[in-house]
Amino acid sequence: MSHSPSPRTVVGCTLLVIALGAGAGACGSDGNPLAERPYDATDQISFNGPTGDGKKADPDKPLEVTADDDRITDVTAVDASGRYVAGRLSADGSRWRSTEPLAANARYTLRVSTEDEDGAPGRRVLTFDTGKPTAQKRLTATFGPKSGTYGVGQPLTAELSQPVRDPAQRAVVERALKVDSTPYAAGAWHWVDDKELHFRPKDYWPAHATVRVHSNLDGIKVGDRLWGGASKELKLTIGDRVIALTDAAAHSMKVYKNDEEINQIPVTTGKPGFDTRNGVKVVLGKEYFVRMRGTSIGIAEGSSDSYDLPVYYATRVTWSGEYVHAAPWSVGSQGSANVSHGCTGMSTANAEWFFEHVREGDVVQVVNSEGRTMEPFGNGFGDWNLTWEKWREGSALTQKGTKAAPDEEARLRPQSA
Repeated sequence: MSHSPSPRTVVGCTLLVIALGAGAGACGSDGNPLAERPYDATDQISFNGPTGDGKKADPDKPLEVTADDDRITDVTAVDASGRYVAGRLSADGSRWRSTEPLAANARYTLRVSTEDEDGAPGRRVLTFDTGKPTAQKRLTATFGPKSGTYGVGQPLTAELSQPVRDPAQRAVVERALKVDSTPYAAGAWHWVDDKELHFRPKDYWPAHATVRVHSNLDGIKVGDRLWGGASKELKLTIGDRVIALTDAAAHSMKVYKNDEEINQIPVTTGKPGFDTRNGVKVVLGKEYFVRMRGTSIGIAEGSSDSYDLPVYYATRVTWSGEYVHAAPWSVGSQGSANVSHGCTGMSTANAEWFFEHVREGDVVQVVNSEGRTMEPFGNGFGDWNLTWEKWREGSALTQKGTKAAPDEEARLRPQSA
C-alpha cells in the first residue's frame, strides 16, 4: 500500500496539545487532548540507521522502519533543507521503506506515527546523519564502432554504463568525451537517450582521416554518487569518400568515389505502398547471402505481395531489412520502374560490383522517392538526416541559436604526426 505522509497535520496537532495542555480540545475528539496525545513509541519502533556514537548512515542503503506490535500509520523523513524522502508503507503497517536515495552528508529528521491494537496513537521522532556513500557508481563509456576502416558517413557512438538525465551532469560527461581527427573536422556529440550519444562531424569525415575517441571521465565527479571510470580508447581510419546516390524517380544509382563518378547503375526501388526511404543511410554491413521473407516486414504469407527468396550480394542499410542487393527477377524493370518491397534492386553483376566497392560507413542516399525520410536513430545510422543546427540542439553544451563554447570548438584539433 502506498502511503502519502501528511506531516503538517501530525506536527500541528502535537504542537497544539503541548501549548494548550488541558485547557482546550483542539485535537481531541471528545474534548480531552490528553486522550489523543501520542505515547512514546520508542520501544515499538526500530530502524536500520545509526544509533549514536557518531555513526552515520550510508546514503546508498534504503532507510527501513519496522514496528513490533503497533501498526505504522505515517512516516516522514526530511533533511535540513526541507527535502522529503519518498517511501512505501506495507499493507499491514509493519514496515516502511524508502524508495529513493538519501542525500550524502545530510541530517535527517525521522517522524514515525503508530497506533496500538486499541487505536491509541504512538510517536517516535529521531534524527540521524548520512555520510559519504560506501559504494560509488562508476560511469564508463564503450565507444563504437569497433576499430577498423570505415566510410566517411560513419558516426561514433558512446554507450554509457549508467543513465545520465540531469543537464548539468550531461555537460560534465560530454566535456570528457574527446574526439580528435586528423585532418581536422568540426563535430559534436548528440544525446540519443540517457545512455547513448552519437558523434558526427558537421559534414562527412575527410577521406583518409584518422579518428581517435577517448574519455577523460576517470576520477571526475559527475553527480553526488556518480564518478567517472576508465574507458577503452578507440581509433578509426576513414577510407575513400564513397557516396551512392539513388534517384528513385530516374531508377538510377550513381556511385561517386572521392567526388568522381565511377559507375551508373539501373535500379528498381520500392513500389507504391512499399516506397524506399528517402534520405541518407550508412552501410551497416554486407552479407553474401540472405533469405528474404515477406513475413519479416508484415506481409501475410500467401498474399499477392508474399515472397520468400534467396538473395545474394546484400548490402544492409537499415536494421529493419532495407538492402541494396541482387534482384535478377526484376531486371526487366530496373532502370524503368519501381517494383521492389523497399530495397534497391539491381542485376547480379551490378550488385556484386557494388558489394565489392563499398564498406561499412559509406553513404547511400535516396532522393525523389515517395517514401518517408530515414529516421535519425534506432534503425541504423540516419544521423545525417538532421541539419547541423538540429544536431547541435542534442548537445548538452550548446543551445539553440548559440555558438559552442571556445573549448568545444577546439575539441577536434589536429594531432601532431
